[in-house]
Amino acid sequence: MFFKQVKRHGDNFSYVIADEATLEAIVIDPSFNSDEIARIARAKGLQVKYVVNTHQHADHVAGNEELKSAFNAKIVAYKLARTRKDVSVDDRQTLAFGNLTAKVIHTPGHSPDGICILVGSKLFTGDTLFVGECGRTDLLGGSASDLYDSLFVKLMTLDDDTEVYPGHDYGRKPHSTIGEEKRTNYVLEKRTRQEFIEFMKEP
Repeated sequence: MFFKQVKRHGDNFSYVIADEATLEAIVIDPSFNSDEIARIARAKGLQVKYVVNTHQHADHVAGNEELKSAFNAKIVAYKLARTRKDVSVDDRQTLAFGNLTAKVIHTPGHSPDGICILVGSKLFTGDTLFVGECGRTDLLGGSASDLYDSLFVKLMTLDDDTEVYPGHDYGRKPHSTIGEEKRTNYVLEKRTRQEFIEFMKEP
């Protein structure tokens, strides 16, 4: 597997993942990094099949059209996303690229259309989970109750060695693991749903 974490402009992370046998690739959240992503893809001879958005916020979908045009790629987003898309996906759906698959995990809370993407042992968490933090829930469509389920029911039940790659460079390092986040992320301390909702109201 070819894998590259990209951060050229601002604090948004983008990701390029490719099957090295077929050179088919996906890009996750191109953001403001589309120029660097295109450079990497061309240098490696990759054919970008899908551009996948973890949610509809502008800082994540920026660059969609540039990569679609450059590589004839299809834009993928969750079915509730109000951004322009070629492929609508649902929870647990998979996308094949080369010999690899990307599994969709619907993780609302920061945004109703939020998804995480699991490719092998790599989990791309968008704005659901950061290194040492989680996404905010005070924006339009945000829900602390939904985020509770997304974090504790869906993500924290994955294997501890699952690698966490967030949507922003907000943490002490650019990536982590589920096990490490369980041990060190104060957001993930044991709380009831109501305690978590109250916790998310704090500044």
